[in-house]
Amino acid sequence: MGRDNQAKHRQLRRKAAKEARRASYARILIVTEGSKTEPLYLEEIRAAHQLHSANVEVQPGQLGTAPIQVVRYAQQLFEEGDLYKGIRPKSFDQVYAVFDRDDHDSYFNALNVAKSLNDWLRNDDRQPVSFKAIASIPSFELWLLLHYEDIQAPIHRDQVMARLKQHIPGYEKGAGGTFATTRDRLETAKLRAQALAAKFSAYEAPEPYTALHELVTLLTTLRD
Repeated sequence: MGRDNQAKHRQLRRKAAKEARRASYARILIVTEGSKTEPLYLEEIRAAHQLHSANVEVQPGQLGTAPIQVVRYAQQLFEEGDLYKGIRPKSFDQVYAVFDRDDHDSYFNALNVAKSLNDWLRNDDRQPVSFKAIASIPSFELWLLLHYEDIQAPIHRDQVMARLKQHIPGYEKGAGGTFATTRDRLETAKLRAQALAAKFSAYEAPEPYTALHELVTLLTTLRD
């Protein structure tokens, strides 16, 4: 019992220390469908821009990879926190659920639930929380491909991967270093993603679409 109490006290001290290091900018929770590819990419951005881990938390979903499960885990993690991850309940100002269209049956339901949660949740400062779906059609890799190609028509995820590998030889899901590899083309990708978002929406599958430019822009300008 004594050892259990000591372990709990250590966890509480780590949480307190993490909170003390929190910077003055927005506190952001990002939950991803993928367990490696998206978290690695987003963590690379966080590190490259020296964002405090107390302010920007990136977590893979723990309830499954279906879009609705990603959204529900993001809501759960926000509301309940996670002692072992050092996450306090309701300790964020913005929540993002990152997922793909692929062939998921729950995709549109996930979009609608995320929309319903926006400004409905309240954080520990009793302020409304921005809750957004960051969807990609057909997949996260479309965002990476936009760094190299101006995609305007529907494209299957297998085609996206094949064409991306022509630009990044050896690219595989879960590989690290992707942000560093594509960083010098970031502004081009943003413009192309913005153009797609002006023409289509996350609801218009199979038309190509990604909202990742919104999240990446946020992270890369958070300290400005």
